Amino acid sequence: MADMNVKIHNLEFKNPVTTASGTFGFGVEFEDFIDLNLLGGIFVKGLTLKNREGNPYPRMAETASGMLNVVGLQNKGVDYFIENIYPVIKNYDTHIIANINGSTIEEYIGVAEKLNDLEKIPAIELNISCPNVKQGGMLFGTSCRSAIAVTDAIRKVYKKTLIVKLSPNVTDIAEIAKAVEGAGADAVSLINTLLGMAVNAETRRPLLSTVTGGLSGPAVKPVALRMVWQVYNAIKIPVFGIGGIMNATDAIEFILAGATAVQIGTANFIDPQVSIKIINGIEEYMNHHNIKSVKDLIGALEI
Repeated sequence: MADMNVKIHNLEFKNPVTTASGTFGFGVEFEDFIDLNLLGGIFVKGLTLKNREGNPYPRMAETASGMLNVVGLQNKGVDYFIENIYPVIKNYDTHIIANINGSTIEEYIGVAEKLNDLEKIPAIELNISCPNVKQGGMLFGTSCRSAIAVTDAIRKVYKKTLIVKLSPNVTDIAEIAKAVEGAGADAVSLINTLLGMAVNAETRRPLLSTVTGGLSGPAVKPVALRMVWQVYNAIKIPVFGIGGIMNATDAIEFILAGATAVQIGTANFIDPQVSIKIINGIEEYMNHHNIKSVKDLIGALEI
């Protein structure tokens, strides 16, 4: 049997396949389709300090080899999550990781502090890269100075594993990665969506209510792979690879480029069982190539 176990900071993951925040709800929405306990981890829907209504409709648009979204972090707030969602999901036999967001550093701190004492939430993903909100979000992740400020602030109040989600909408993502590593991040995840737009030529109007939005899906994979490889070669902390992963081969490519683990996003909308298929596919690949441990694939790209 292939050893699928990987380690992120001090957390042992049973396999390197997790589900990306915003594409998998809180996990319960997929209970009818897969055994959630087989996943390496679940990154839950983004949480904010207070209830957030999100952006006006239309919020989604299909594009060539991808999709645009401007959901805008709609959620009922971290207190609602703690009181109503956490009791339902805390006993899954997989890592549940909270994705946190804020319009100010103080809001990020407020969310992180509330999650500190949840025993079955061993890590948070600090989202400094969302392109779908008017305040905060991506703004924190587009300069080393602001990325350091918010990461350092959360590191001071959050006691467990801190993962920072990076924006691809920057000139040099490796510099941002090094900045958050120096500020105390235990791992990074990348990429978040690329800023894009779509237009209806007949109506002469944009397809999204906010004009621009986050592009995801297979269209972003080459960019994501390049950035994962650059970041892996620039830092010492682990990397979660994200961006257009649709099958096991895609996931293996990210691992070869330096990802310790991957997050499956847009593919969940197409096939709710895709994450399990990817886990099985990675194991089949390892058995076929006589690879005993998935760790041997991490960063094994031959240049």
